[in-house]
Amino acid sequence: MVSTYVSYLSIARNLSTSLSNVAAKATVSRDSTYYKENIGKVASVEEFMSDYKLYSYAMKAYGLEDMTYAKAFMKKVLESDLSDSSSFANSLSDSRYVEFAAAFKFSGETAAAQSDAQSSTLLDAYEASFDAEIDAIAEEAEYYQDTINEVTSVDDLLSSPRLRNFVLNAFGLNTDYTSDSFLTSVLTSDPDDPDSYVNQLADSVYVDLAKAFNFNSDGSVNGDLQSEEQIALVTSAYTISESTFASSSTSDAYSSYFAAEIGNITSVDQLMEDDKLVGYLRTAYGLSDDDPDNYISAALKSGSVAEAIGLSNLHEAFNFDEDGNLADGATAQTSDQTDATAASFAENYAIEIANTDVEDAVENYSTRIADVTSIDDFLESNTDDDDSDNDDLPELWEMALRSYGIDPTSVSKTELRKVLKSDPTDPKSYLNSLRDDRFEALRDAFNFDSDGNVTVPLQAMSGSVIDDYAAYHKQNKIQYLDGMEQSDASDAADTEINYCREQMANIKSVSEFLDDDRLVSFVLEAKGIDPDDVTSSELSKMFASDLDDEKSYVNTLSDSRFAELVAAFNFDHEGNISADPTGTIQQRGDVLETINAYVRQTLESDQGDSNTGVRLALYFERKAPEISSAYDMLGDSALFEFFTTTFNLSTYVSNMDVDKQAEMIESFIDLEDLSDPDKVANLIKRFTAMYDVSNGAANTSSALSILTGSSTISADTLLAVSQLATA
Repeated sequence: MVSTYVSYLSIARNLSTSLSNVAAKATVSRDSTYYKENIGKVASVEEFMSDYKLYSYAMKAYGLEDMTYAKAFMKKVLESDLSDSSSFANSLSDSRYVEFAAAFKFSGETAAAQSDAQSSTLLDAYEASFDAEIDAIAEEAEYYQDTINEVTSVDDLLSSPRLRNFVLNAFGLNTDYTSDSFLTSVLTSDPDDPDSYVNQLADSVYVDLAKAFNFNSDGSVNGDLQSEEQIALVTSAYTISESTFASSSTSDAYSSYFAAEIGNITSVDQLMEDDKLVGYLRTAYGLSDDDPDNYISAALKSGSVAEAIGLSNLHEAFNFDEDGNLADGATAQTSDQTDATAASFAENYAIEIANTDVEDAVENYSTRIADVTSIDDFLESNTDDDDSDNDDLPELWEMALRSYGIDPTSVSKTELRKVLKSDPTDPKSYLNSLRDDRFEALRDAFNFDSDGNVTVPLQAMSGSVIDDYAAYHKQNKIQYLDGMEQSDASDAADTEINYCREQMANIKSVSEFLDDDRLVSFVLEAKGIDPDDVTSSELSKMFASDLDDEKSYVNTLSDSRFAELVAAFNFDHEGNISADPTGTIQQRGDVLETINAYVRQTLESDQGDSNTGVRLALYFERKAPEISSAYDMLGDSALFEFFTTTFNLSTYVSNMDVDKQAEMIESFIDLEDLSDPDKVANLIKRFTAMYDVSNGAANTSSALSILTGSSTISADTLLAVSQLATA
């Protein structure tokens, strides 16, 4: 009779071949194909359990074949919230139920307008945009100040896109549609000549533009193109025009601009044509954006009107008559009036700066985005909320546009809706027709479908799979530790888990993933693979493999964990992120793990038909690396039988106090040894010898009496004798 150990070795030494032979059996192949092709069609626990072929296949895969009949019980297992330590599955001592529940995602992936990572990225960009705007304005202003007086002709100025755009933006002129020939005519006009070209134009802004430069009529320059006062005027005008929020630098620019220009104002109409001056007065005298401009012009002309609309202080700050003109020799303001206006502006603008509270805007965004279920929700105004405190905060969509460098005034809500509904993978989509990286980044930041409803965030690794890998990673890190060592290891694992969640949300391709050594190590360790045992080149070949091709590189490896790892990612054959592999109640990696587990279970059960000892040995070999406490063995009847058989213990020990049983196991086995394949092999050798002894195999009756009697011959000696006898 062949010994249990020899029978075990014939399987274990060629495990990959043994598993392939089992998988190739007609019934196994047929059942596995059915499972693979149909599990993705299931949407609920009820559907799953009503399809007996699927349900019984999965139950066998996770070693629960004997519980297939107990559907009510298993339904509670599958509906358990594994994140809740008191949930039904977590309350069971047998870890197989938790493993089974973890393999399925009946609650589904969580649909959200943004994942935490997407929201965090957007808000980081939003906060950074404020400093970036100030820096960008300052950089352009510095360049202008350093360069402008190197210009020797109007052609020099207009041939420099950077200087040209600076000037046009400063005066609020369109950089794309203002022709150079027109600008040449304006800049070479004499603003003091009422018959000159510039004075024939309807808009006084062109007069201001001409006054800011010292070009001759032929476009040449004598000396400096601009005085220091002219340079200061243009740079302050640029700062005001380009600023989108209240800041100290904008306050200084407004004050400089007002001080330089107010002395040139000769009528209310001229003042009202200058948006920067009007904006300055709005702030100085407390007008809101909803108050029309004619409030200002009327108040400037008429004291009675000013009193009626509460703007007497504005009227008194200027010296216009009822026609909006100035008396001979009068100025728009005296120095005292200018000082009073400037003081009022400084006081009110300081309040605006204080109200530009980025933290409040970010908090409002974080709160509201969590409740967004559609594009309509996203485009909803703050004022539609019950909380009136949000009225002064920017809209969600305005913040999103700002985050990606898009001017909210340049995009209609209709256009924004079309962008957010677009399919980024469709070359003909509205998004791709724009050919604008900013809008592509914006679309990437949200999870809306073609109907405008929220959907599940598409990531390199789905959220539920990350949850599984996080659990595996942490368990592997704290497996044999206790006390402070366990606590420290748990904290370190949490750090890596958080890193994985953050980075995985930003990974878009296999190459990006493989370039992140920290992330690669995380997923390998979660699968129980030492990162030092696999090279980047090998991983690249694995991810380039076709999982559906049995002859592809990853499928020919003896360790099936690599194929399971590749399948856990949502990458297509070209290595790009794709929705195709994501699955429904089971992700692609979970499906492959289930099929591999089914084949392994079938192998073990087939072996058990001829020798239960071989089945127990194979089972222990598979489960040993997962055992982290003596209670894991106590909660698994097969493992407990392996233990009692290995050390020739009576089955009556199961009647002892549970804690005493745990102490007994730890006295016989150093649990850390179970992570060492060589020490596991030695335990299996001992088990198979003891199994044969206890089951009367091959000349073991005398050995049994020696083991159970008072002989001084050790069990280890008997093990060696037994192996020689059956060799």
